Amino acid sequence: MTEIAGSSKTGLFKGFITSLGVGAMLFLGSCVNSSNYTYSSYSFPKGGEEQQPTGQVIGEGSVRVAMLLPFSGEGASASSVANLFRNTAELALSDFQDSDIQLIIKDSGGTTSGGQAAARAAVQEGAELIIGPVFANAVRGASPIARGAGVPIIAFSTDTNVASQGTYLLSYLPQSDTKRVVDFAIEQERRSFAALLPNNSYGAVVEAAFRQAVGSANGRIVSIERYTPGNVEDIRQKTTNISGLVSQVDTLFIPEGGGVPSYAMQVMTEVGANIGELKLIGSGLWNTPDVLRSPVLVGAWFPGPDNRNFDDFSNRYAQTYGSAPARNASLAYDAMILAAGLVRTAGVERFSEYTLTSRDGFLGVDGVFRFDRNGNSERGLAVYTITQQGKAETVSTAQRSFSY
Repeated sequence: MTEIAGSSKTGLFKGFITSLGVGAMLFLGSCVNSSNYTYSSYSFPKGGEEQQPTGQVIGEGSVRVAMLLPFSGEGASASSVANLFRNTAELALSDFQDSDIQLIIKDSGGTTSGGQAAARAAVQEGAELIIGPVFANAVRGASPIARGAGVPIIAFSTDTNVASQGTYLLSYLPQSDTKRVVDFAIEQERRSFAALLPNNSYGAVVEAAFRQAVGSANGRIVSIERYTPGNVEDIRQKTTNISGLVSQVDTLFIPEGGGVPSYAMQVMTEVGANIGELKLIGSGLWNTPDVLRSPVLVGAWFPGPDNRNFDDFSNRYAQTYGSAPARNASLAYDAMILAAGLVRTAGVERFSEYTLTSRDGFLGVDGVFRFDRNGNSERGLAVYTITQQGKAETVSTAQRSFSY
């Protein structure tokens, strides 16, 4: 196993471009360029008697890290993701030998009050970093508690409204998705765009990113139609509206997954729109079997995390826990490996803003990523096309580092 890097006593990392190898996979490469930052550190919890950890505890290291997961959250999906992320964190710690971490697992319930209670218990038990929660409401509850104690959070919500200084989102954010796929379309000499967007908070975030991405490349937006999510008749009407302008459009953006993109293409065919030259583009929400198997979406493009390491990770998980993990399992793995790597290499600055917002970023299972000071993340994403075999084939590889 290759050591990640060493740190100086001043915390000014230079040439911090090394990696953690697990088997044949590259999981973590971290760079902290000291010339780019004003030092700003979180202080670790002090004062009062530190309580012994309660609940599930993994590892016996000297540095306590908490993971807040929705075990008692509403619906089967909440407990499912909680168990998935818990197992993934355990796998990460087993892969990172001698990590010096004691992981404390807490139930957030997926709610605001549950997030508050779980974060408060984590702080009282000496956690220096909180990983999770998963859902936005729980992040809202946990953030003020953690911020008051000087403990940073690496959460998994895709709602950028809960990102803030000290609360970082390690998730697949719609802004990154949108920019990547639009930029690629522009590179392929696509210039005139239309969009079919859900009329909700997700659609609003995507629309802002879409307008910015097209505008910055001097592209042209011909039409944006917003439909009521789940309302089939409204989706039909808004798609029909776009169909009337299709002669002016070379690219149609439909970010929602599920049955929406296939249905939209079906409607356009039924109303006689000339879609022969139209390129359909989507988002990371498309990376599901039902979308990939749709014959009317063959040739469409969508962005997604780098898959080059995920298959190996998935096989290791399946060998350990008996079934293949969901695609988002890599988020918890990357968060855990990042924490372990920084404990080993960054000394007292391990979870400071200075370290966590490195412009060089970190390299995980899903490729390169970095956080900004407002808590949002930026990713190196690939672009995939849907094949006739119902597979996602890479048409543009993800960047492996950040240039600036």
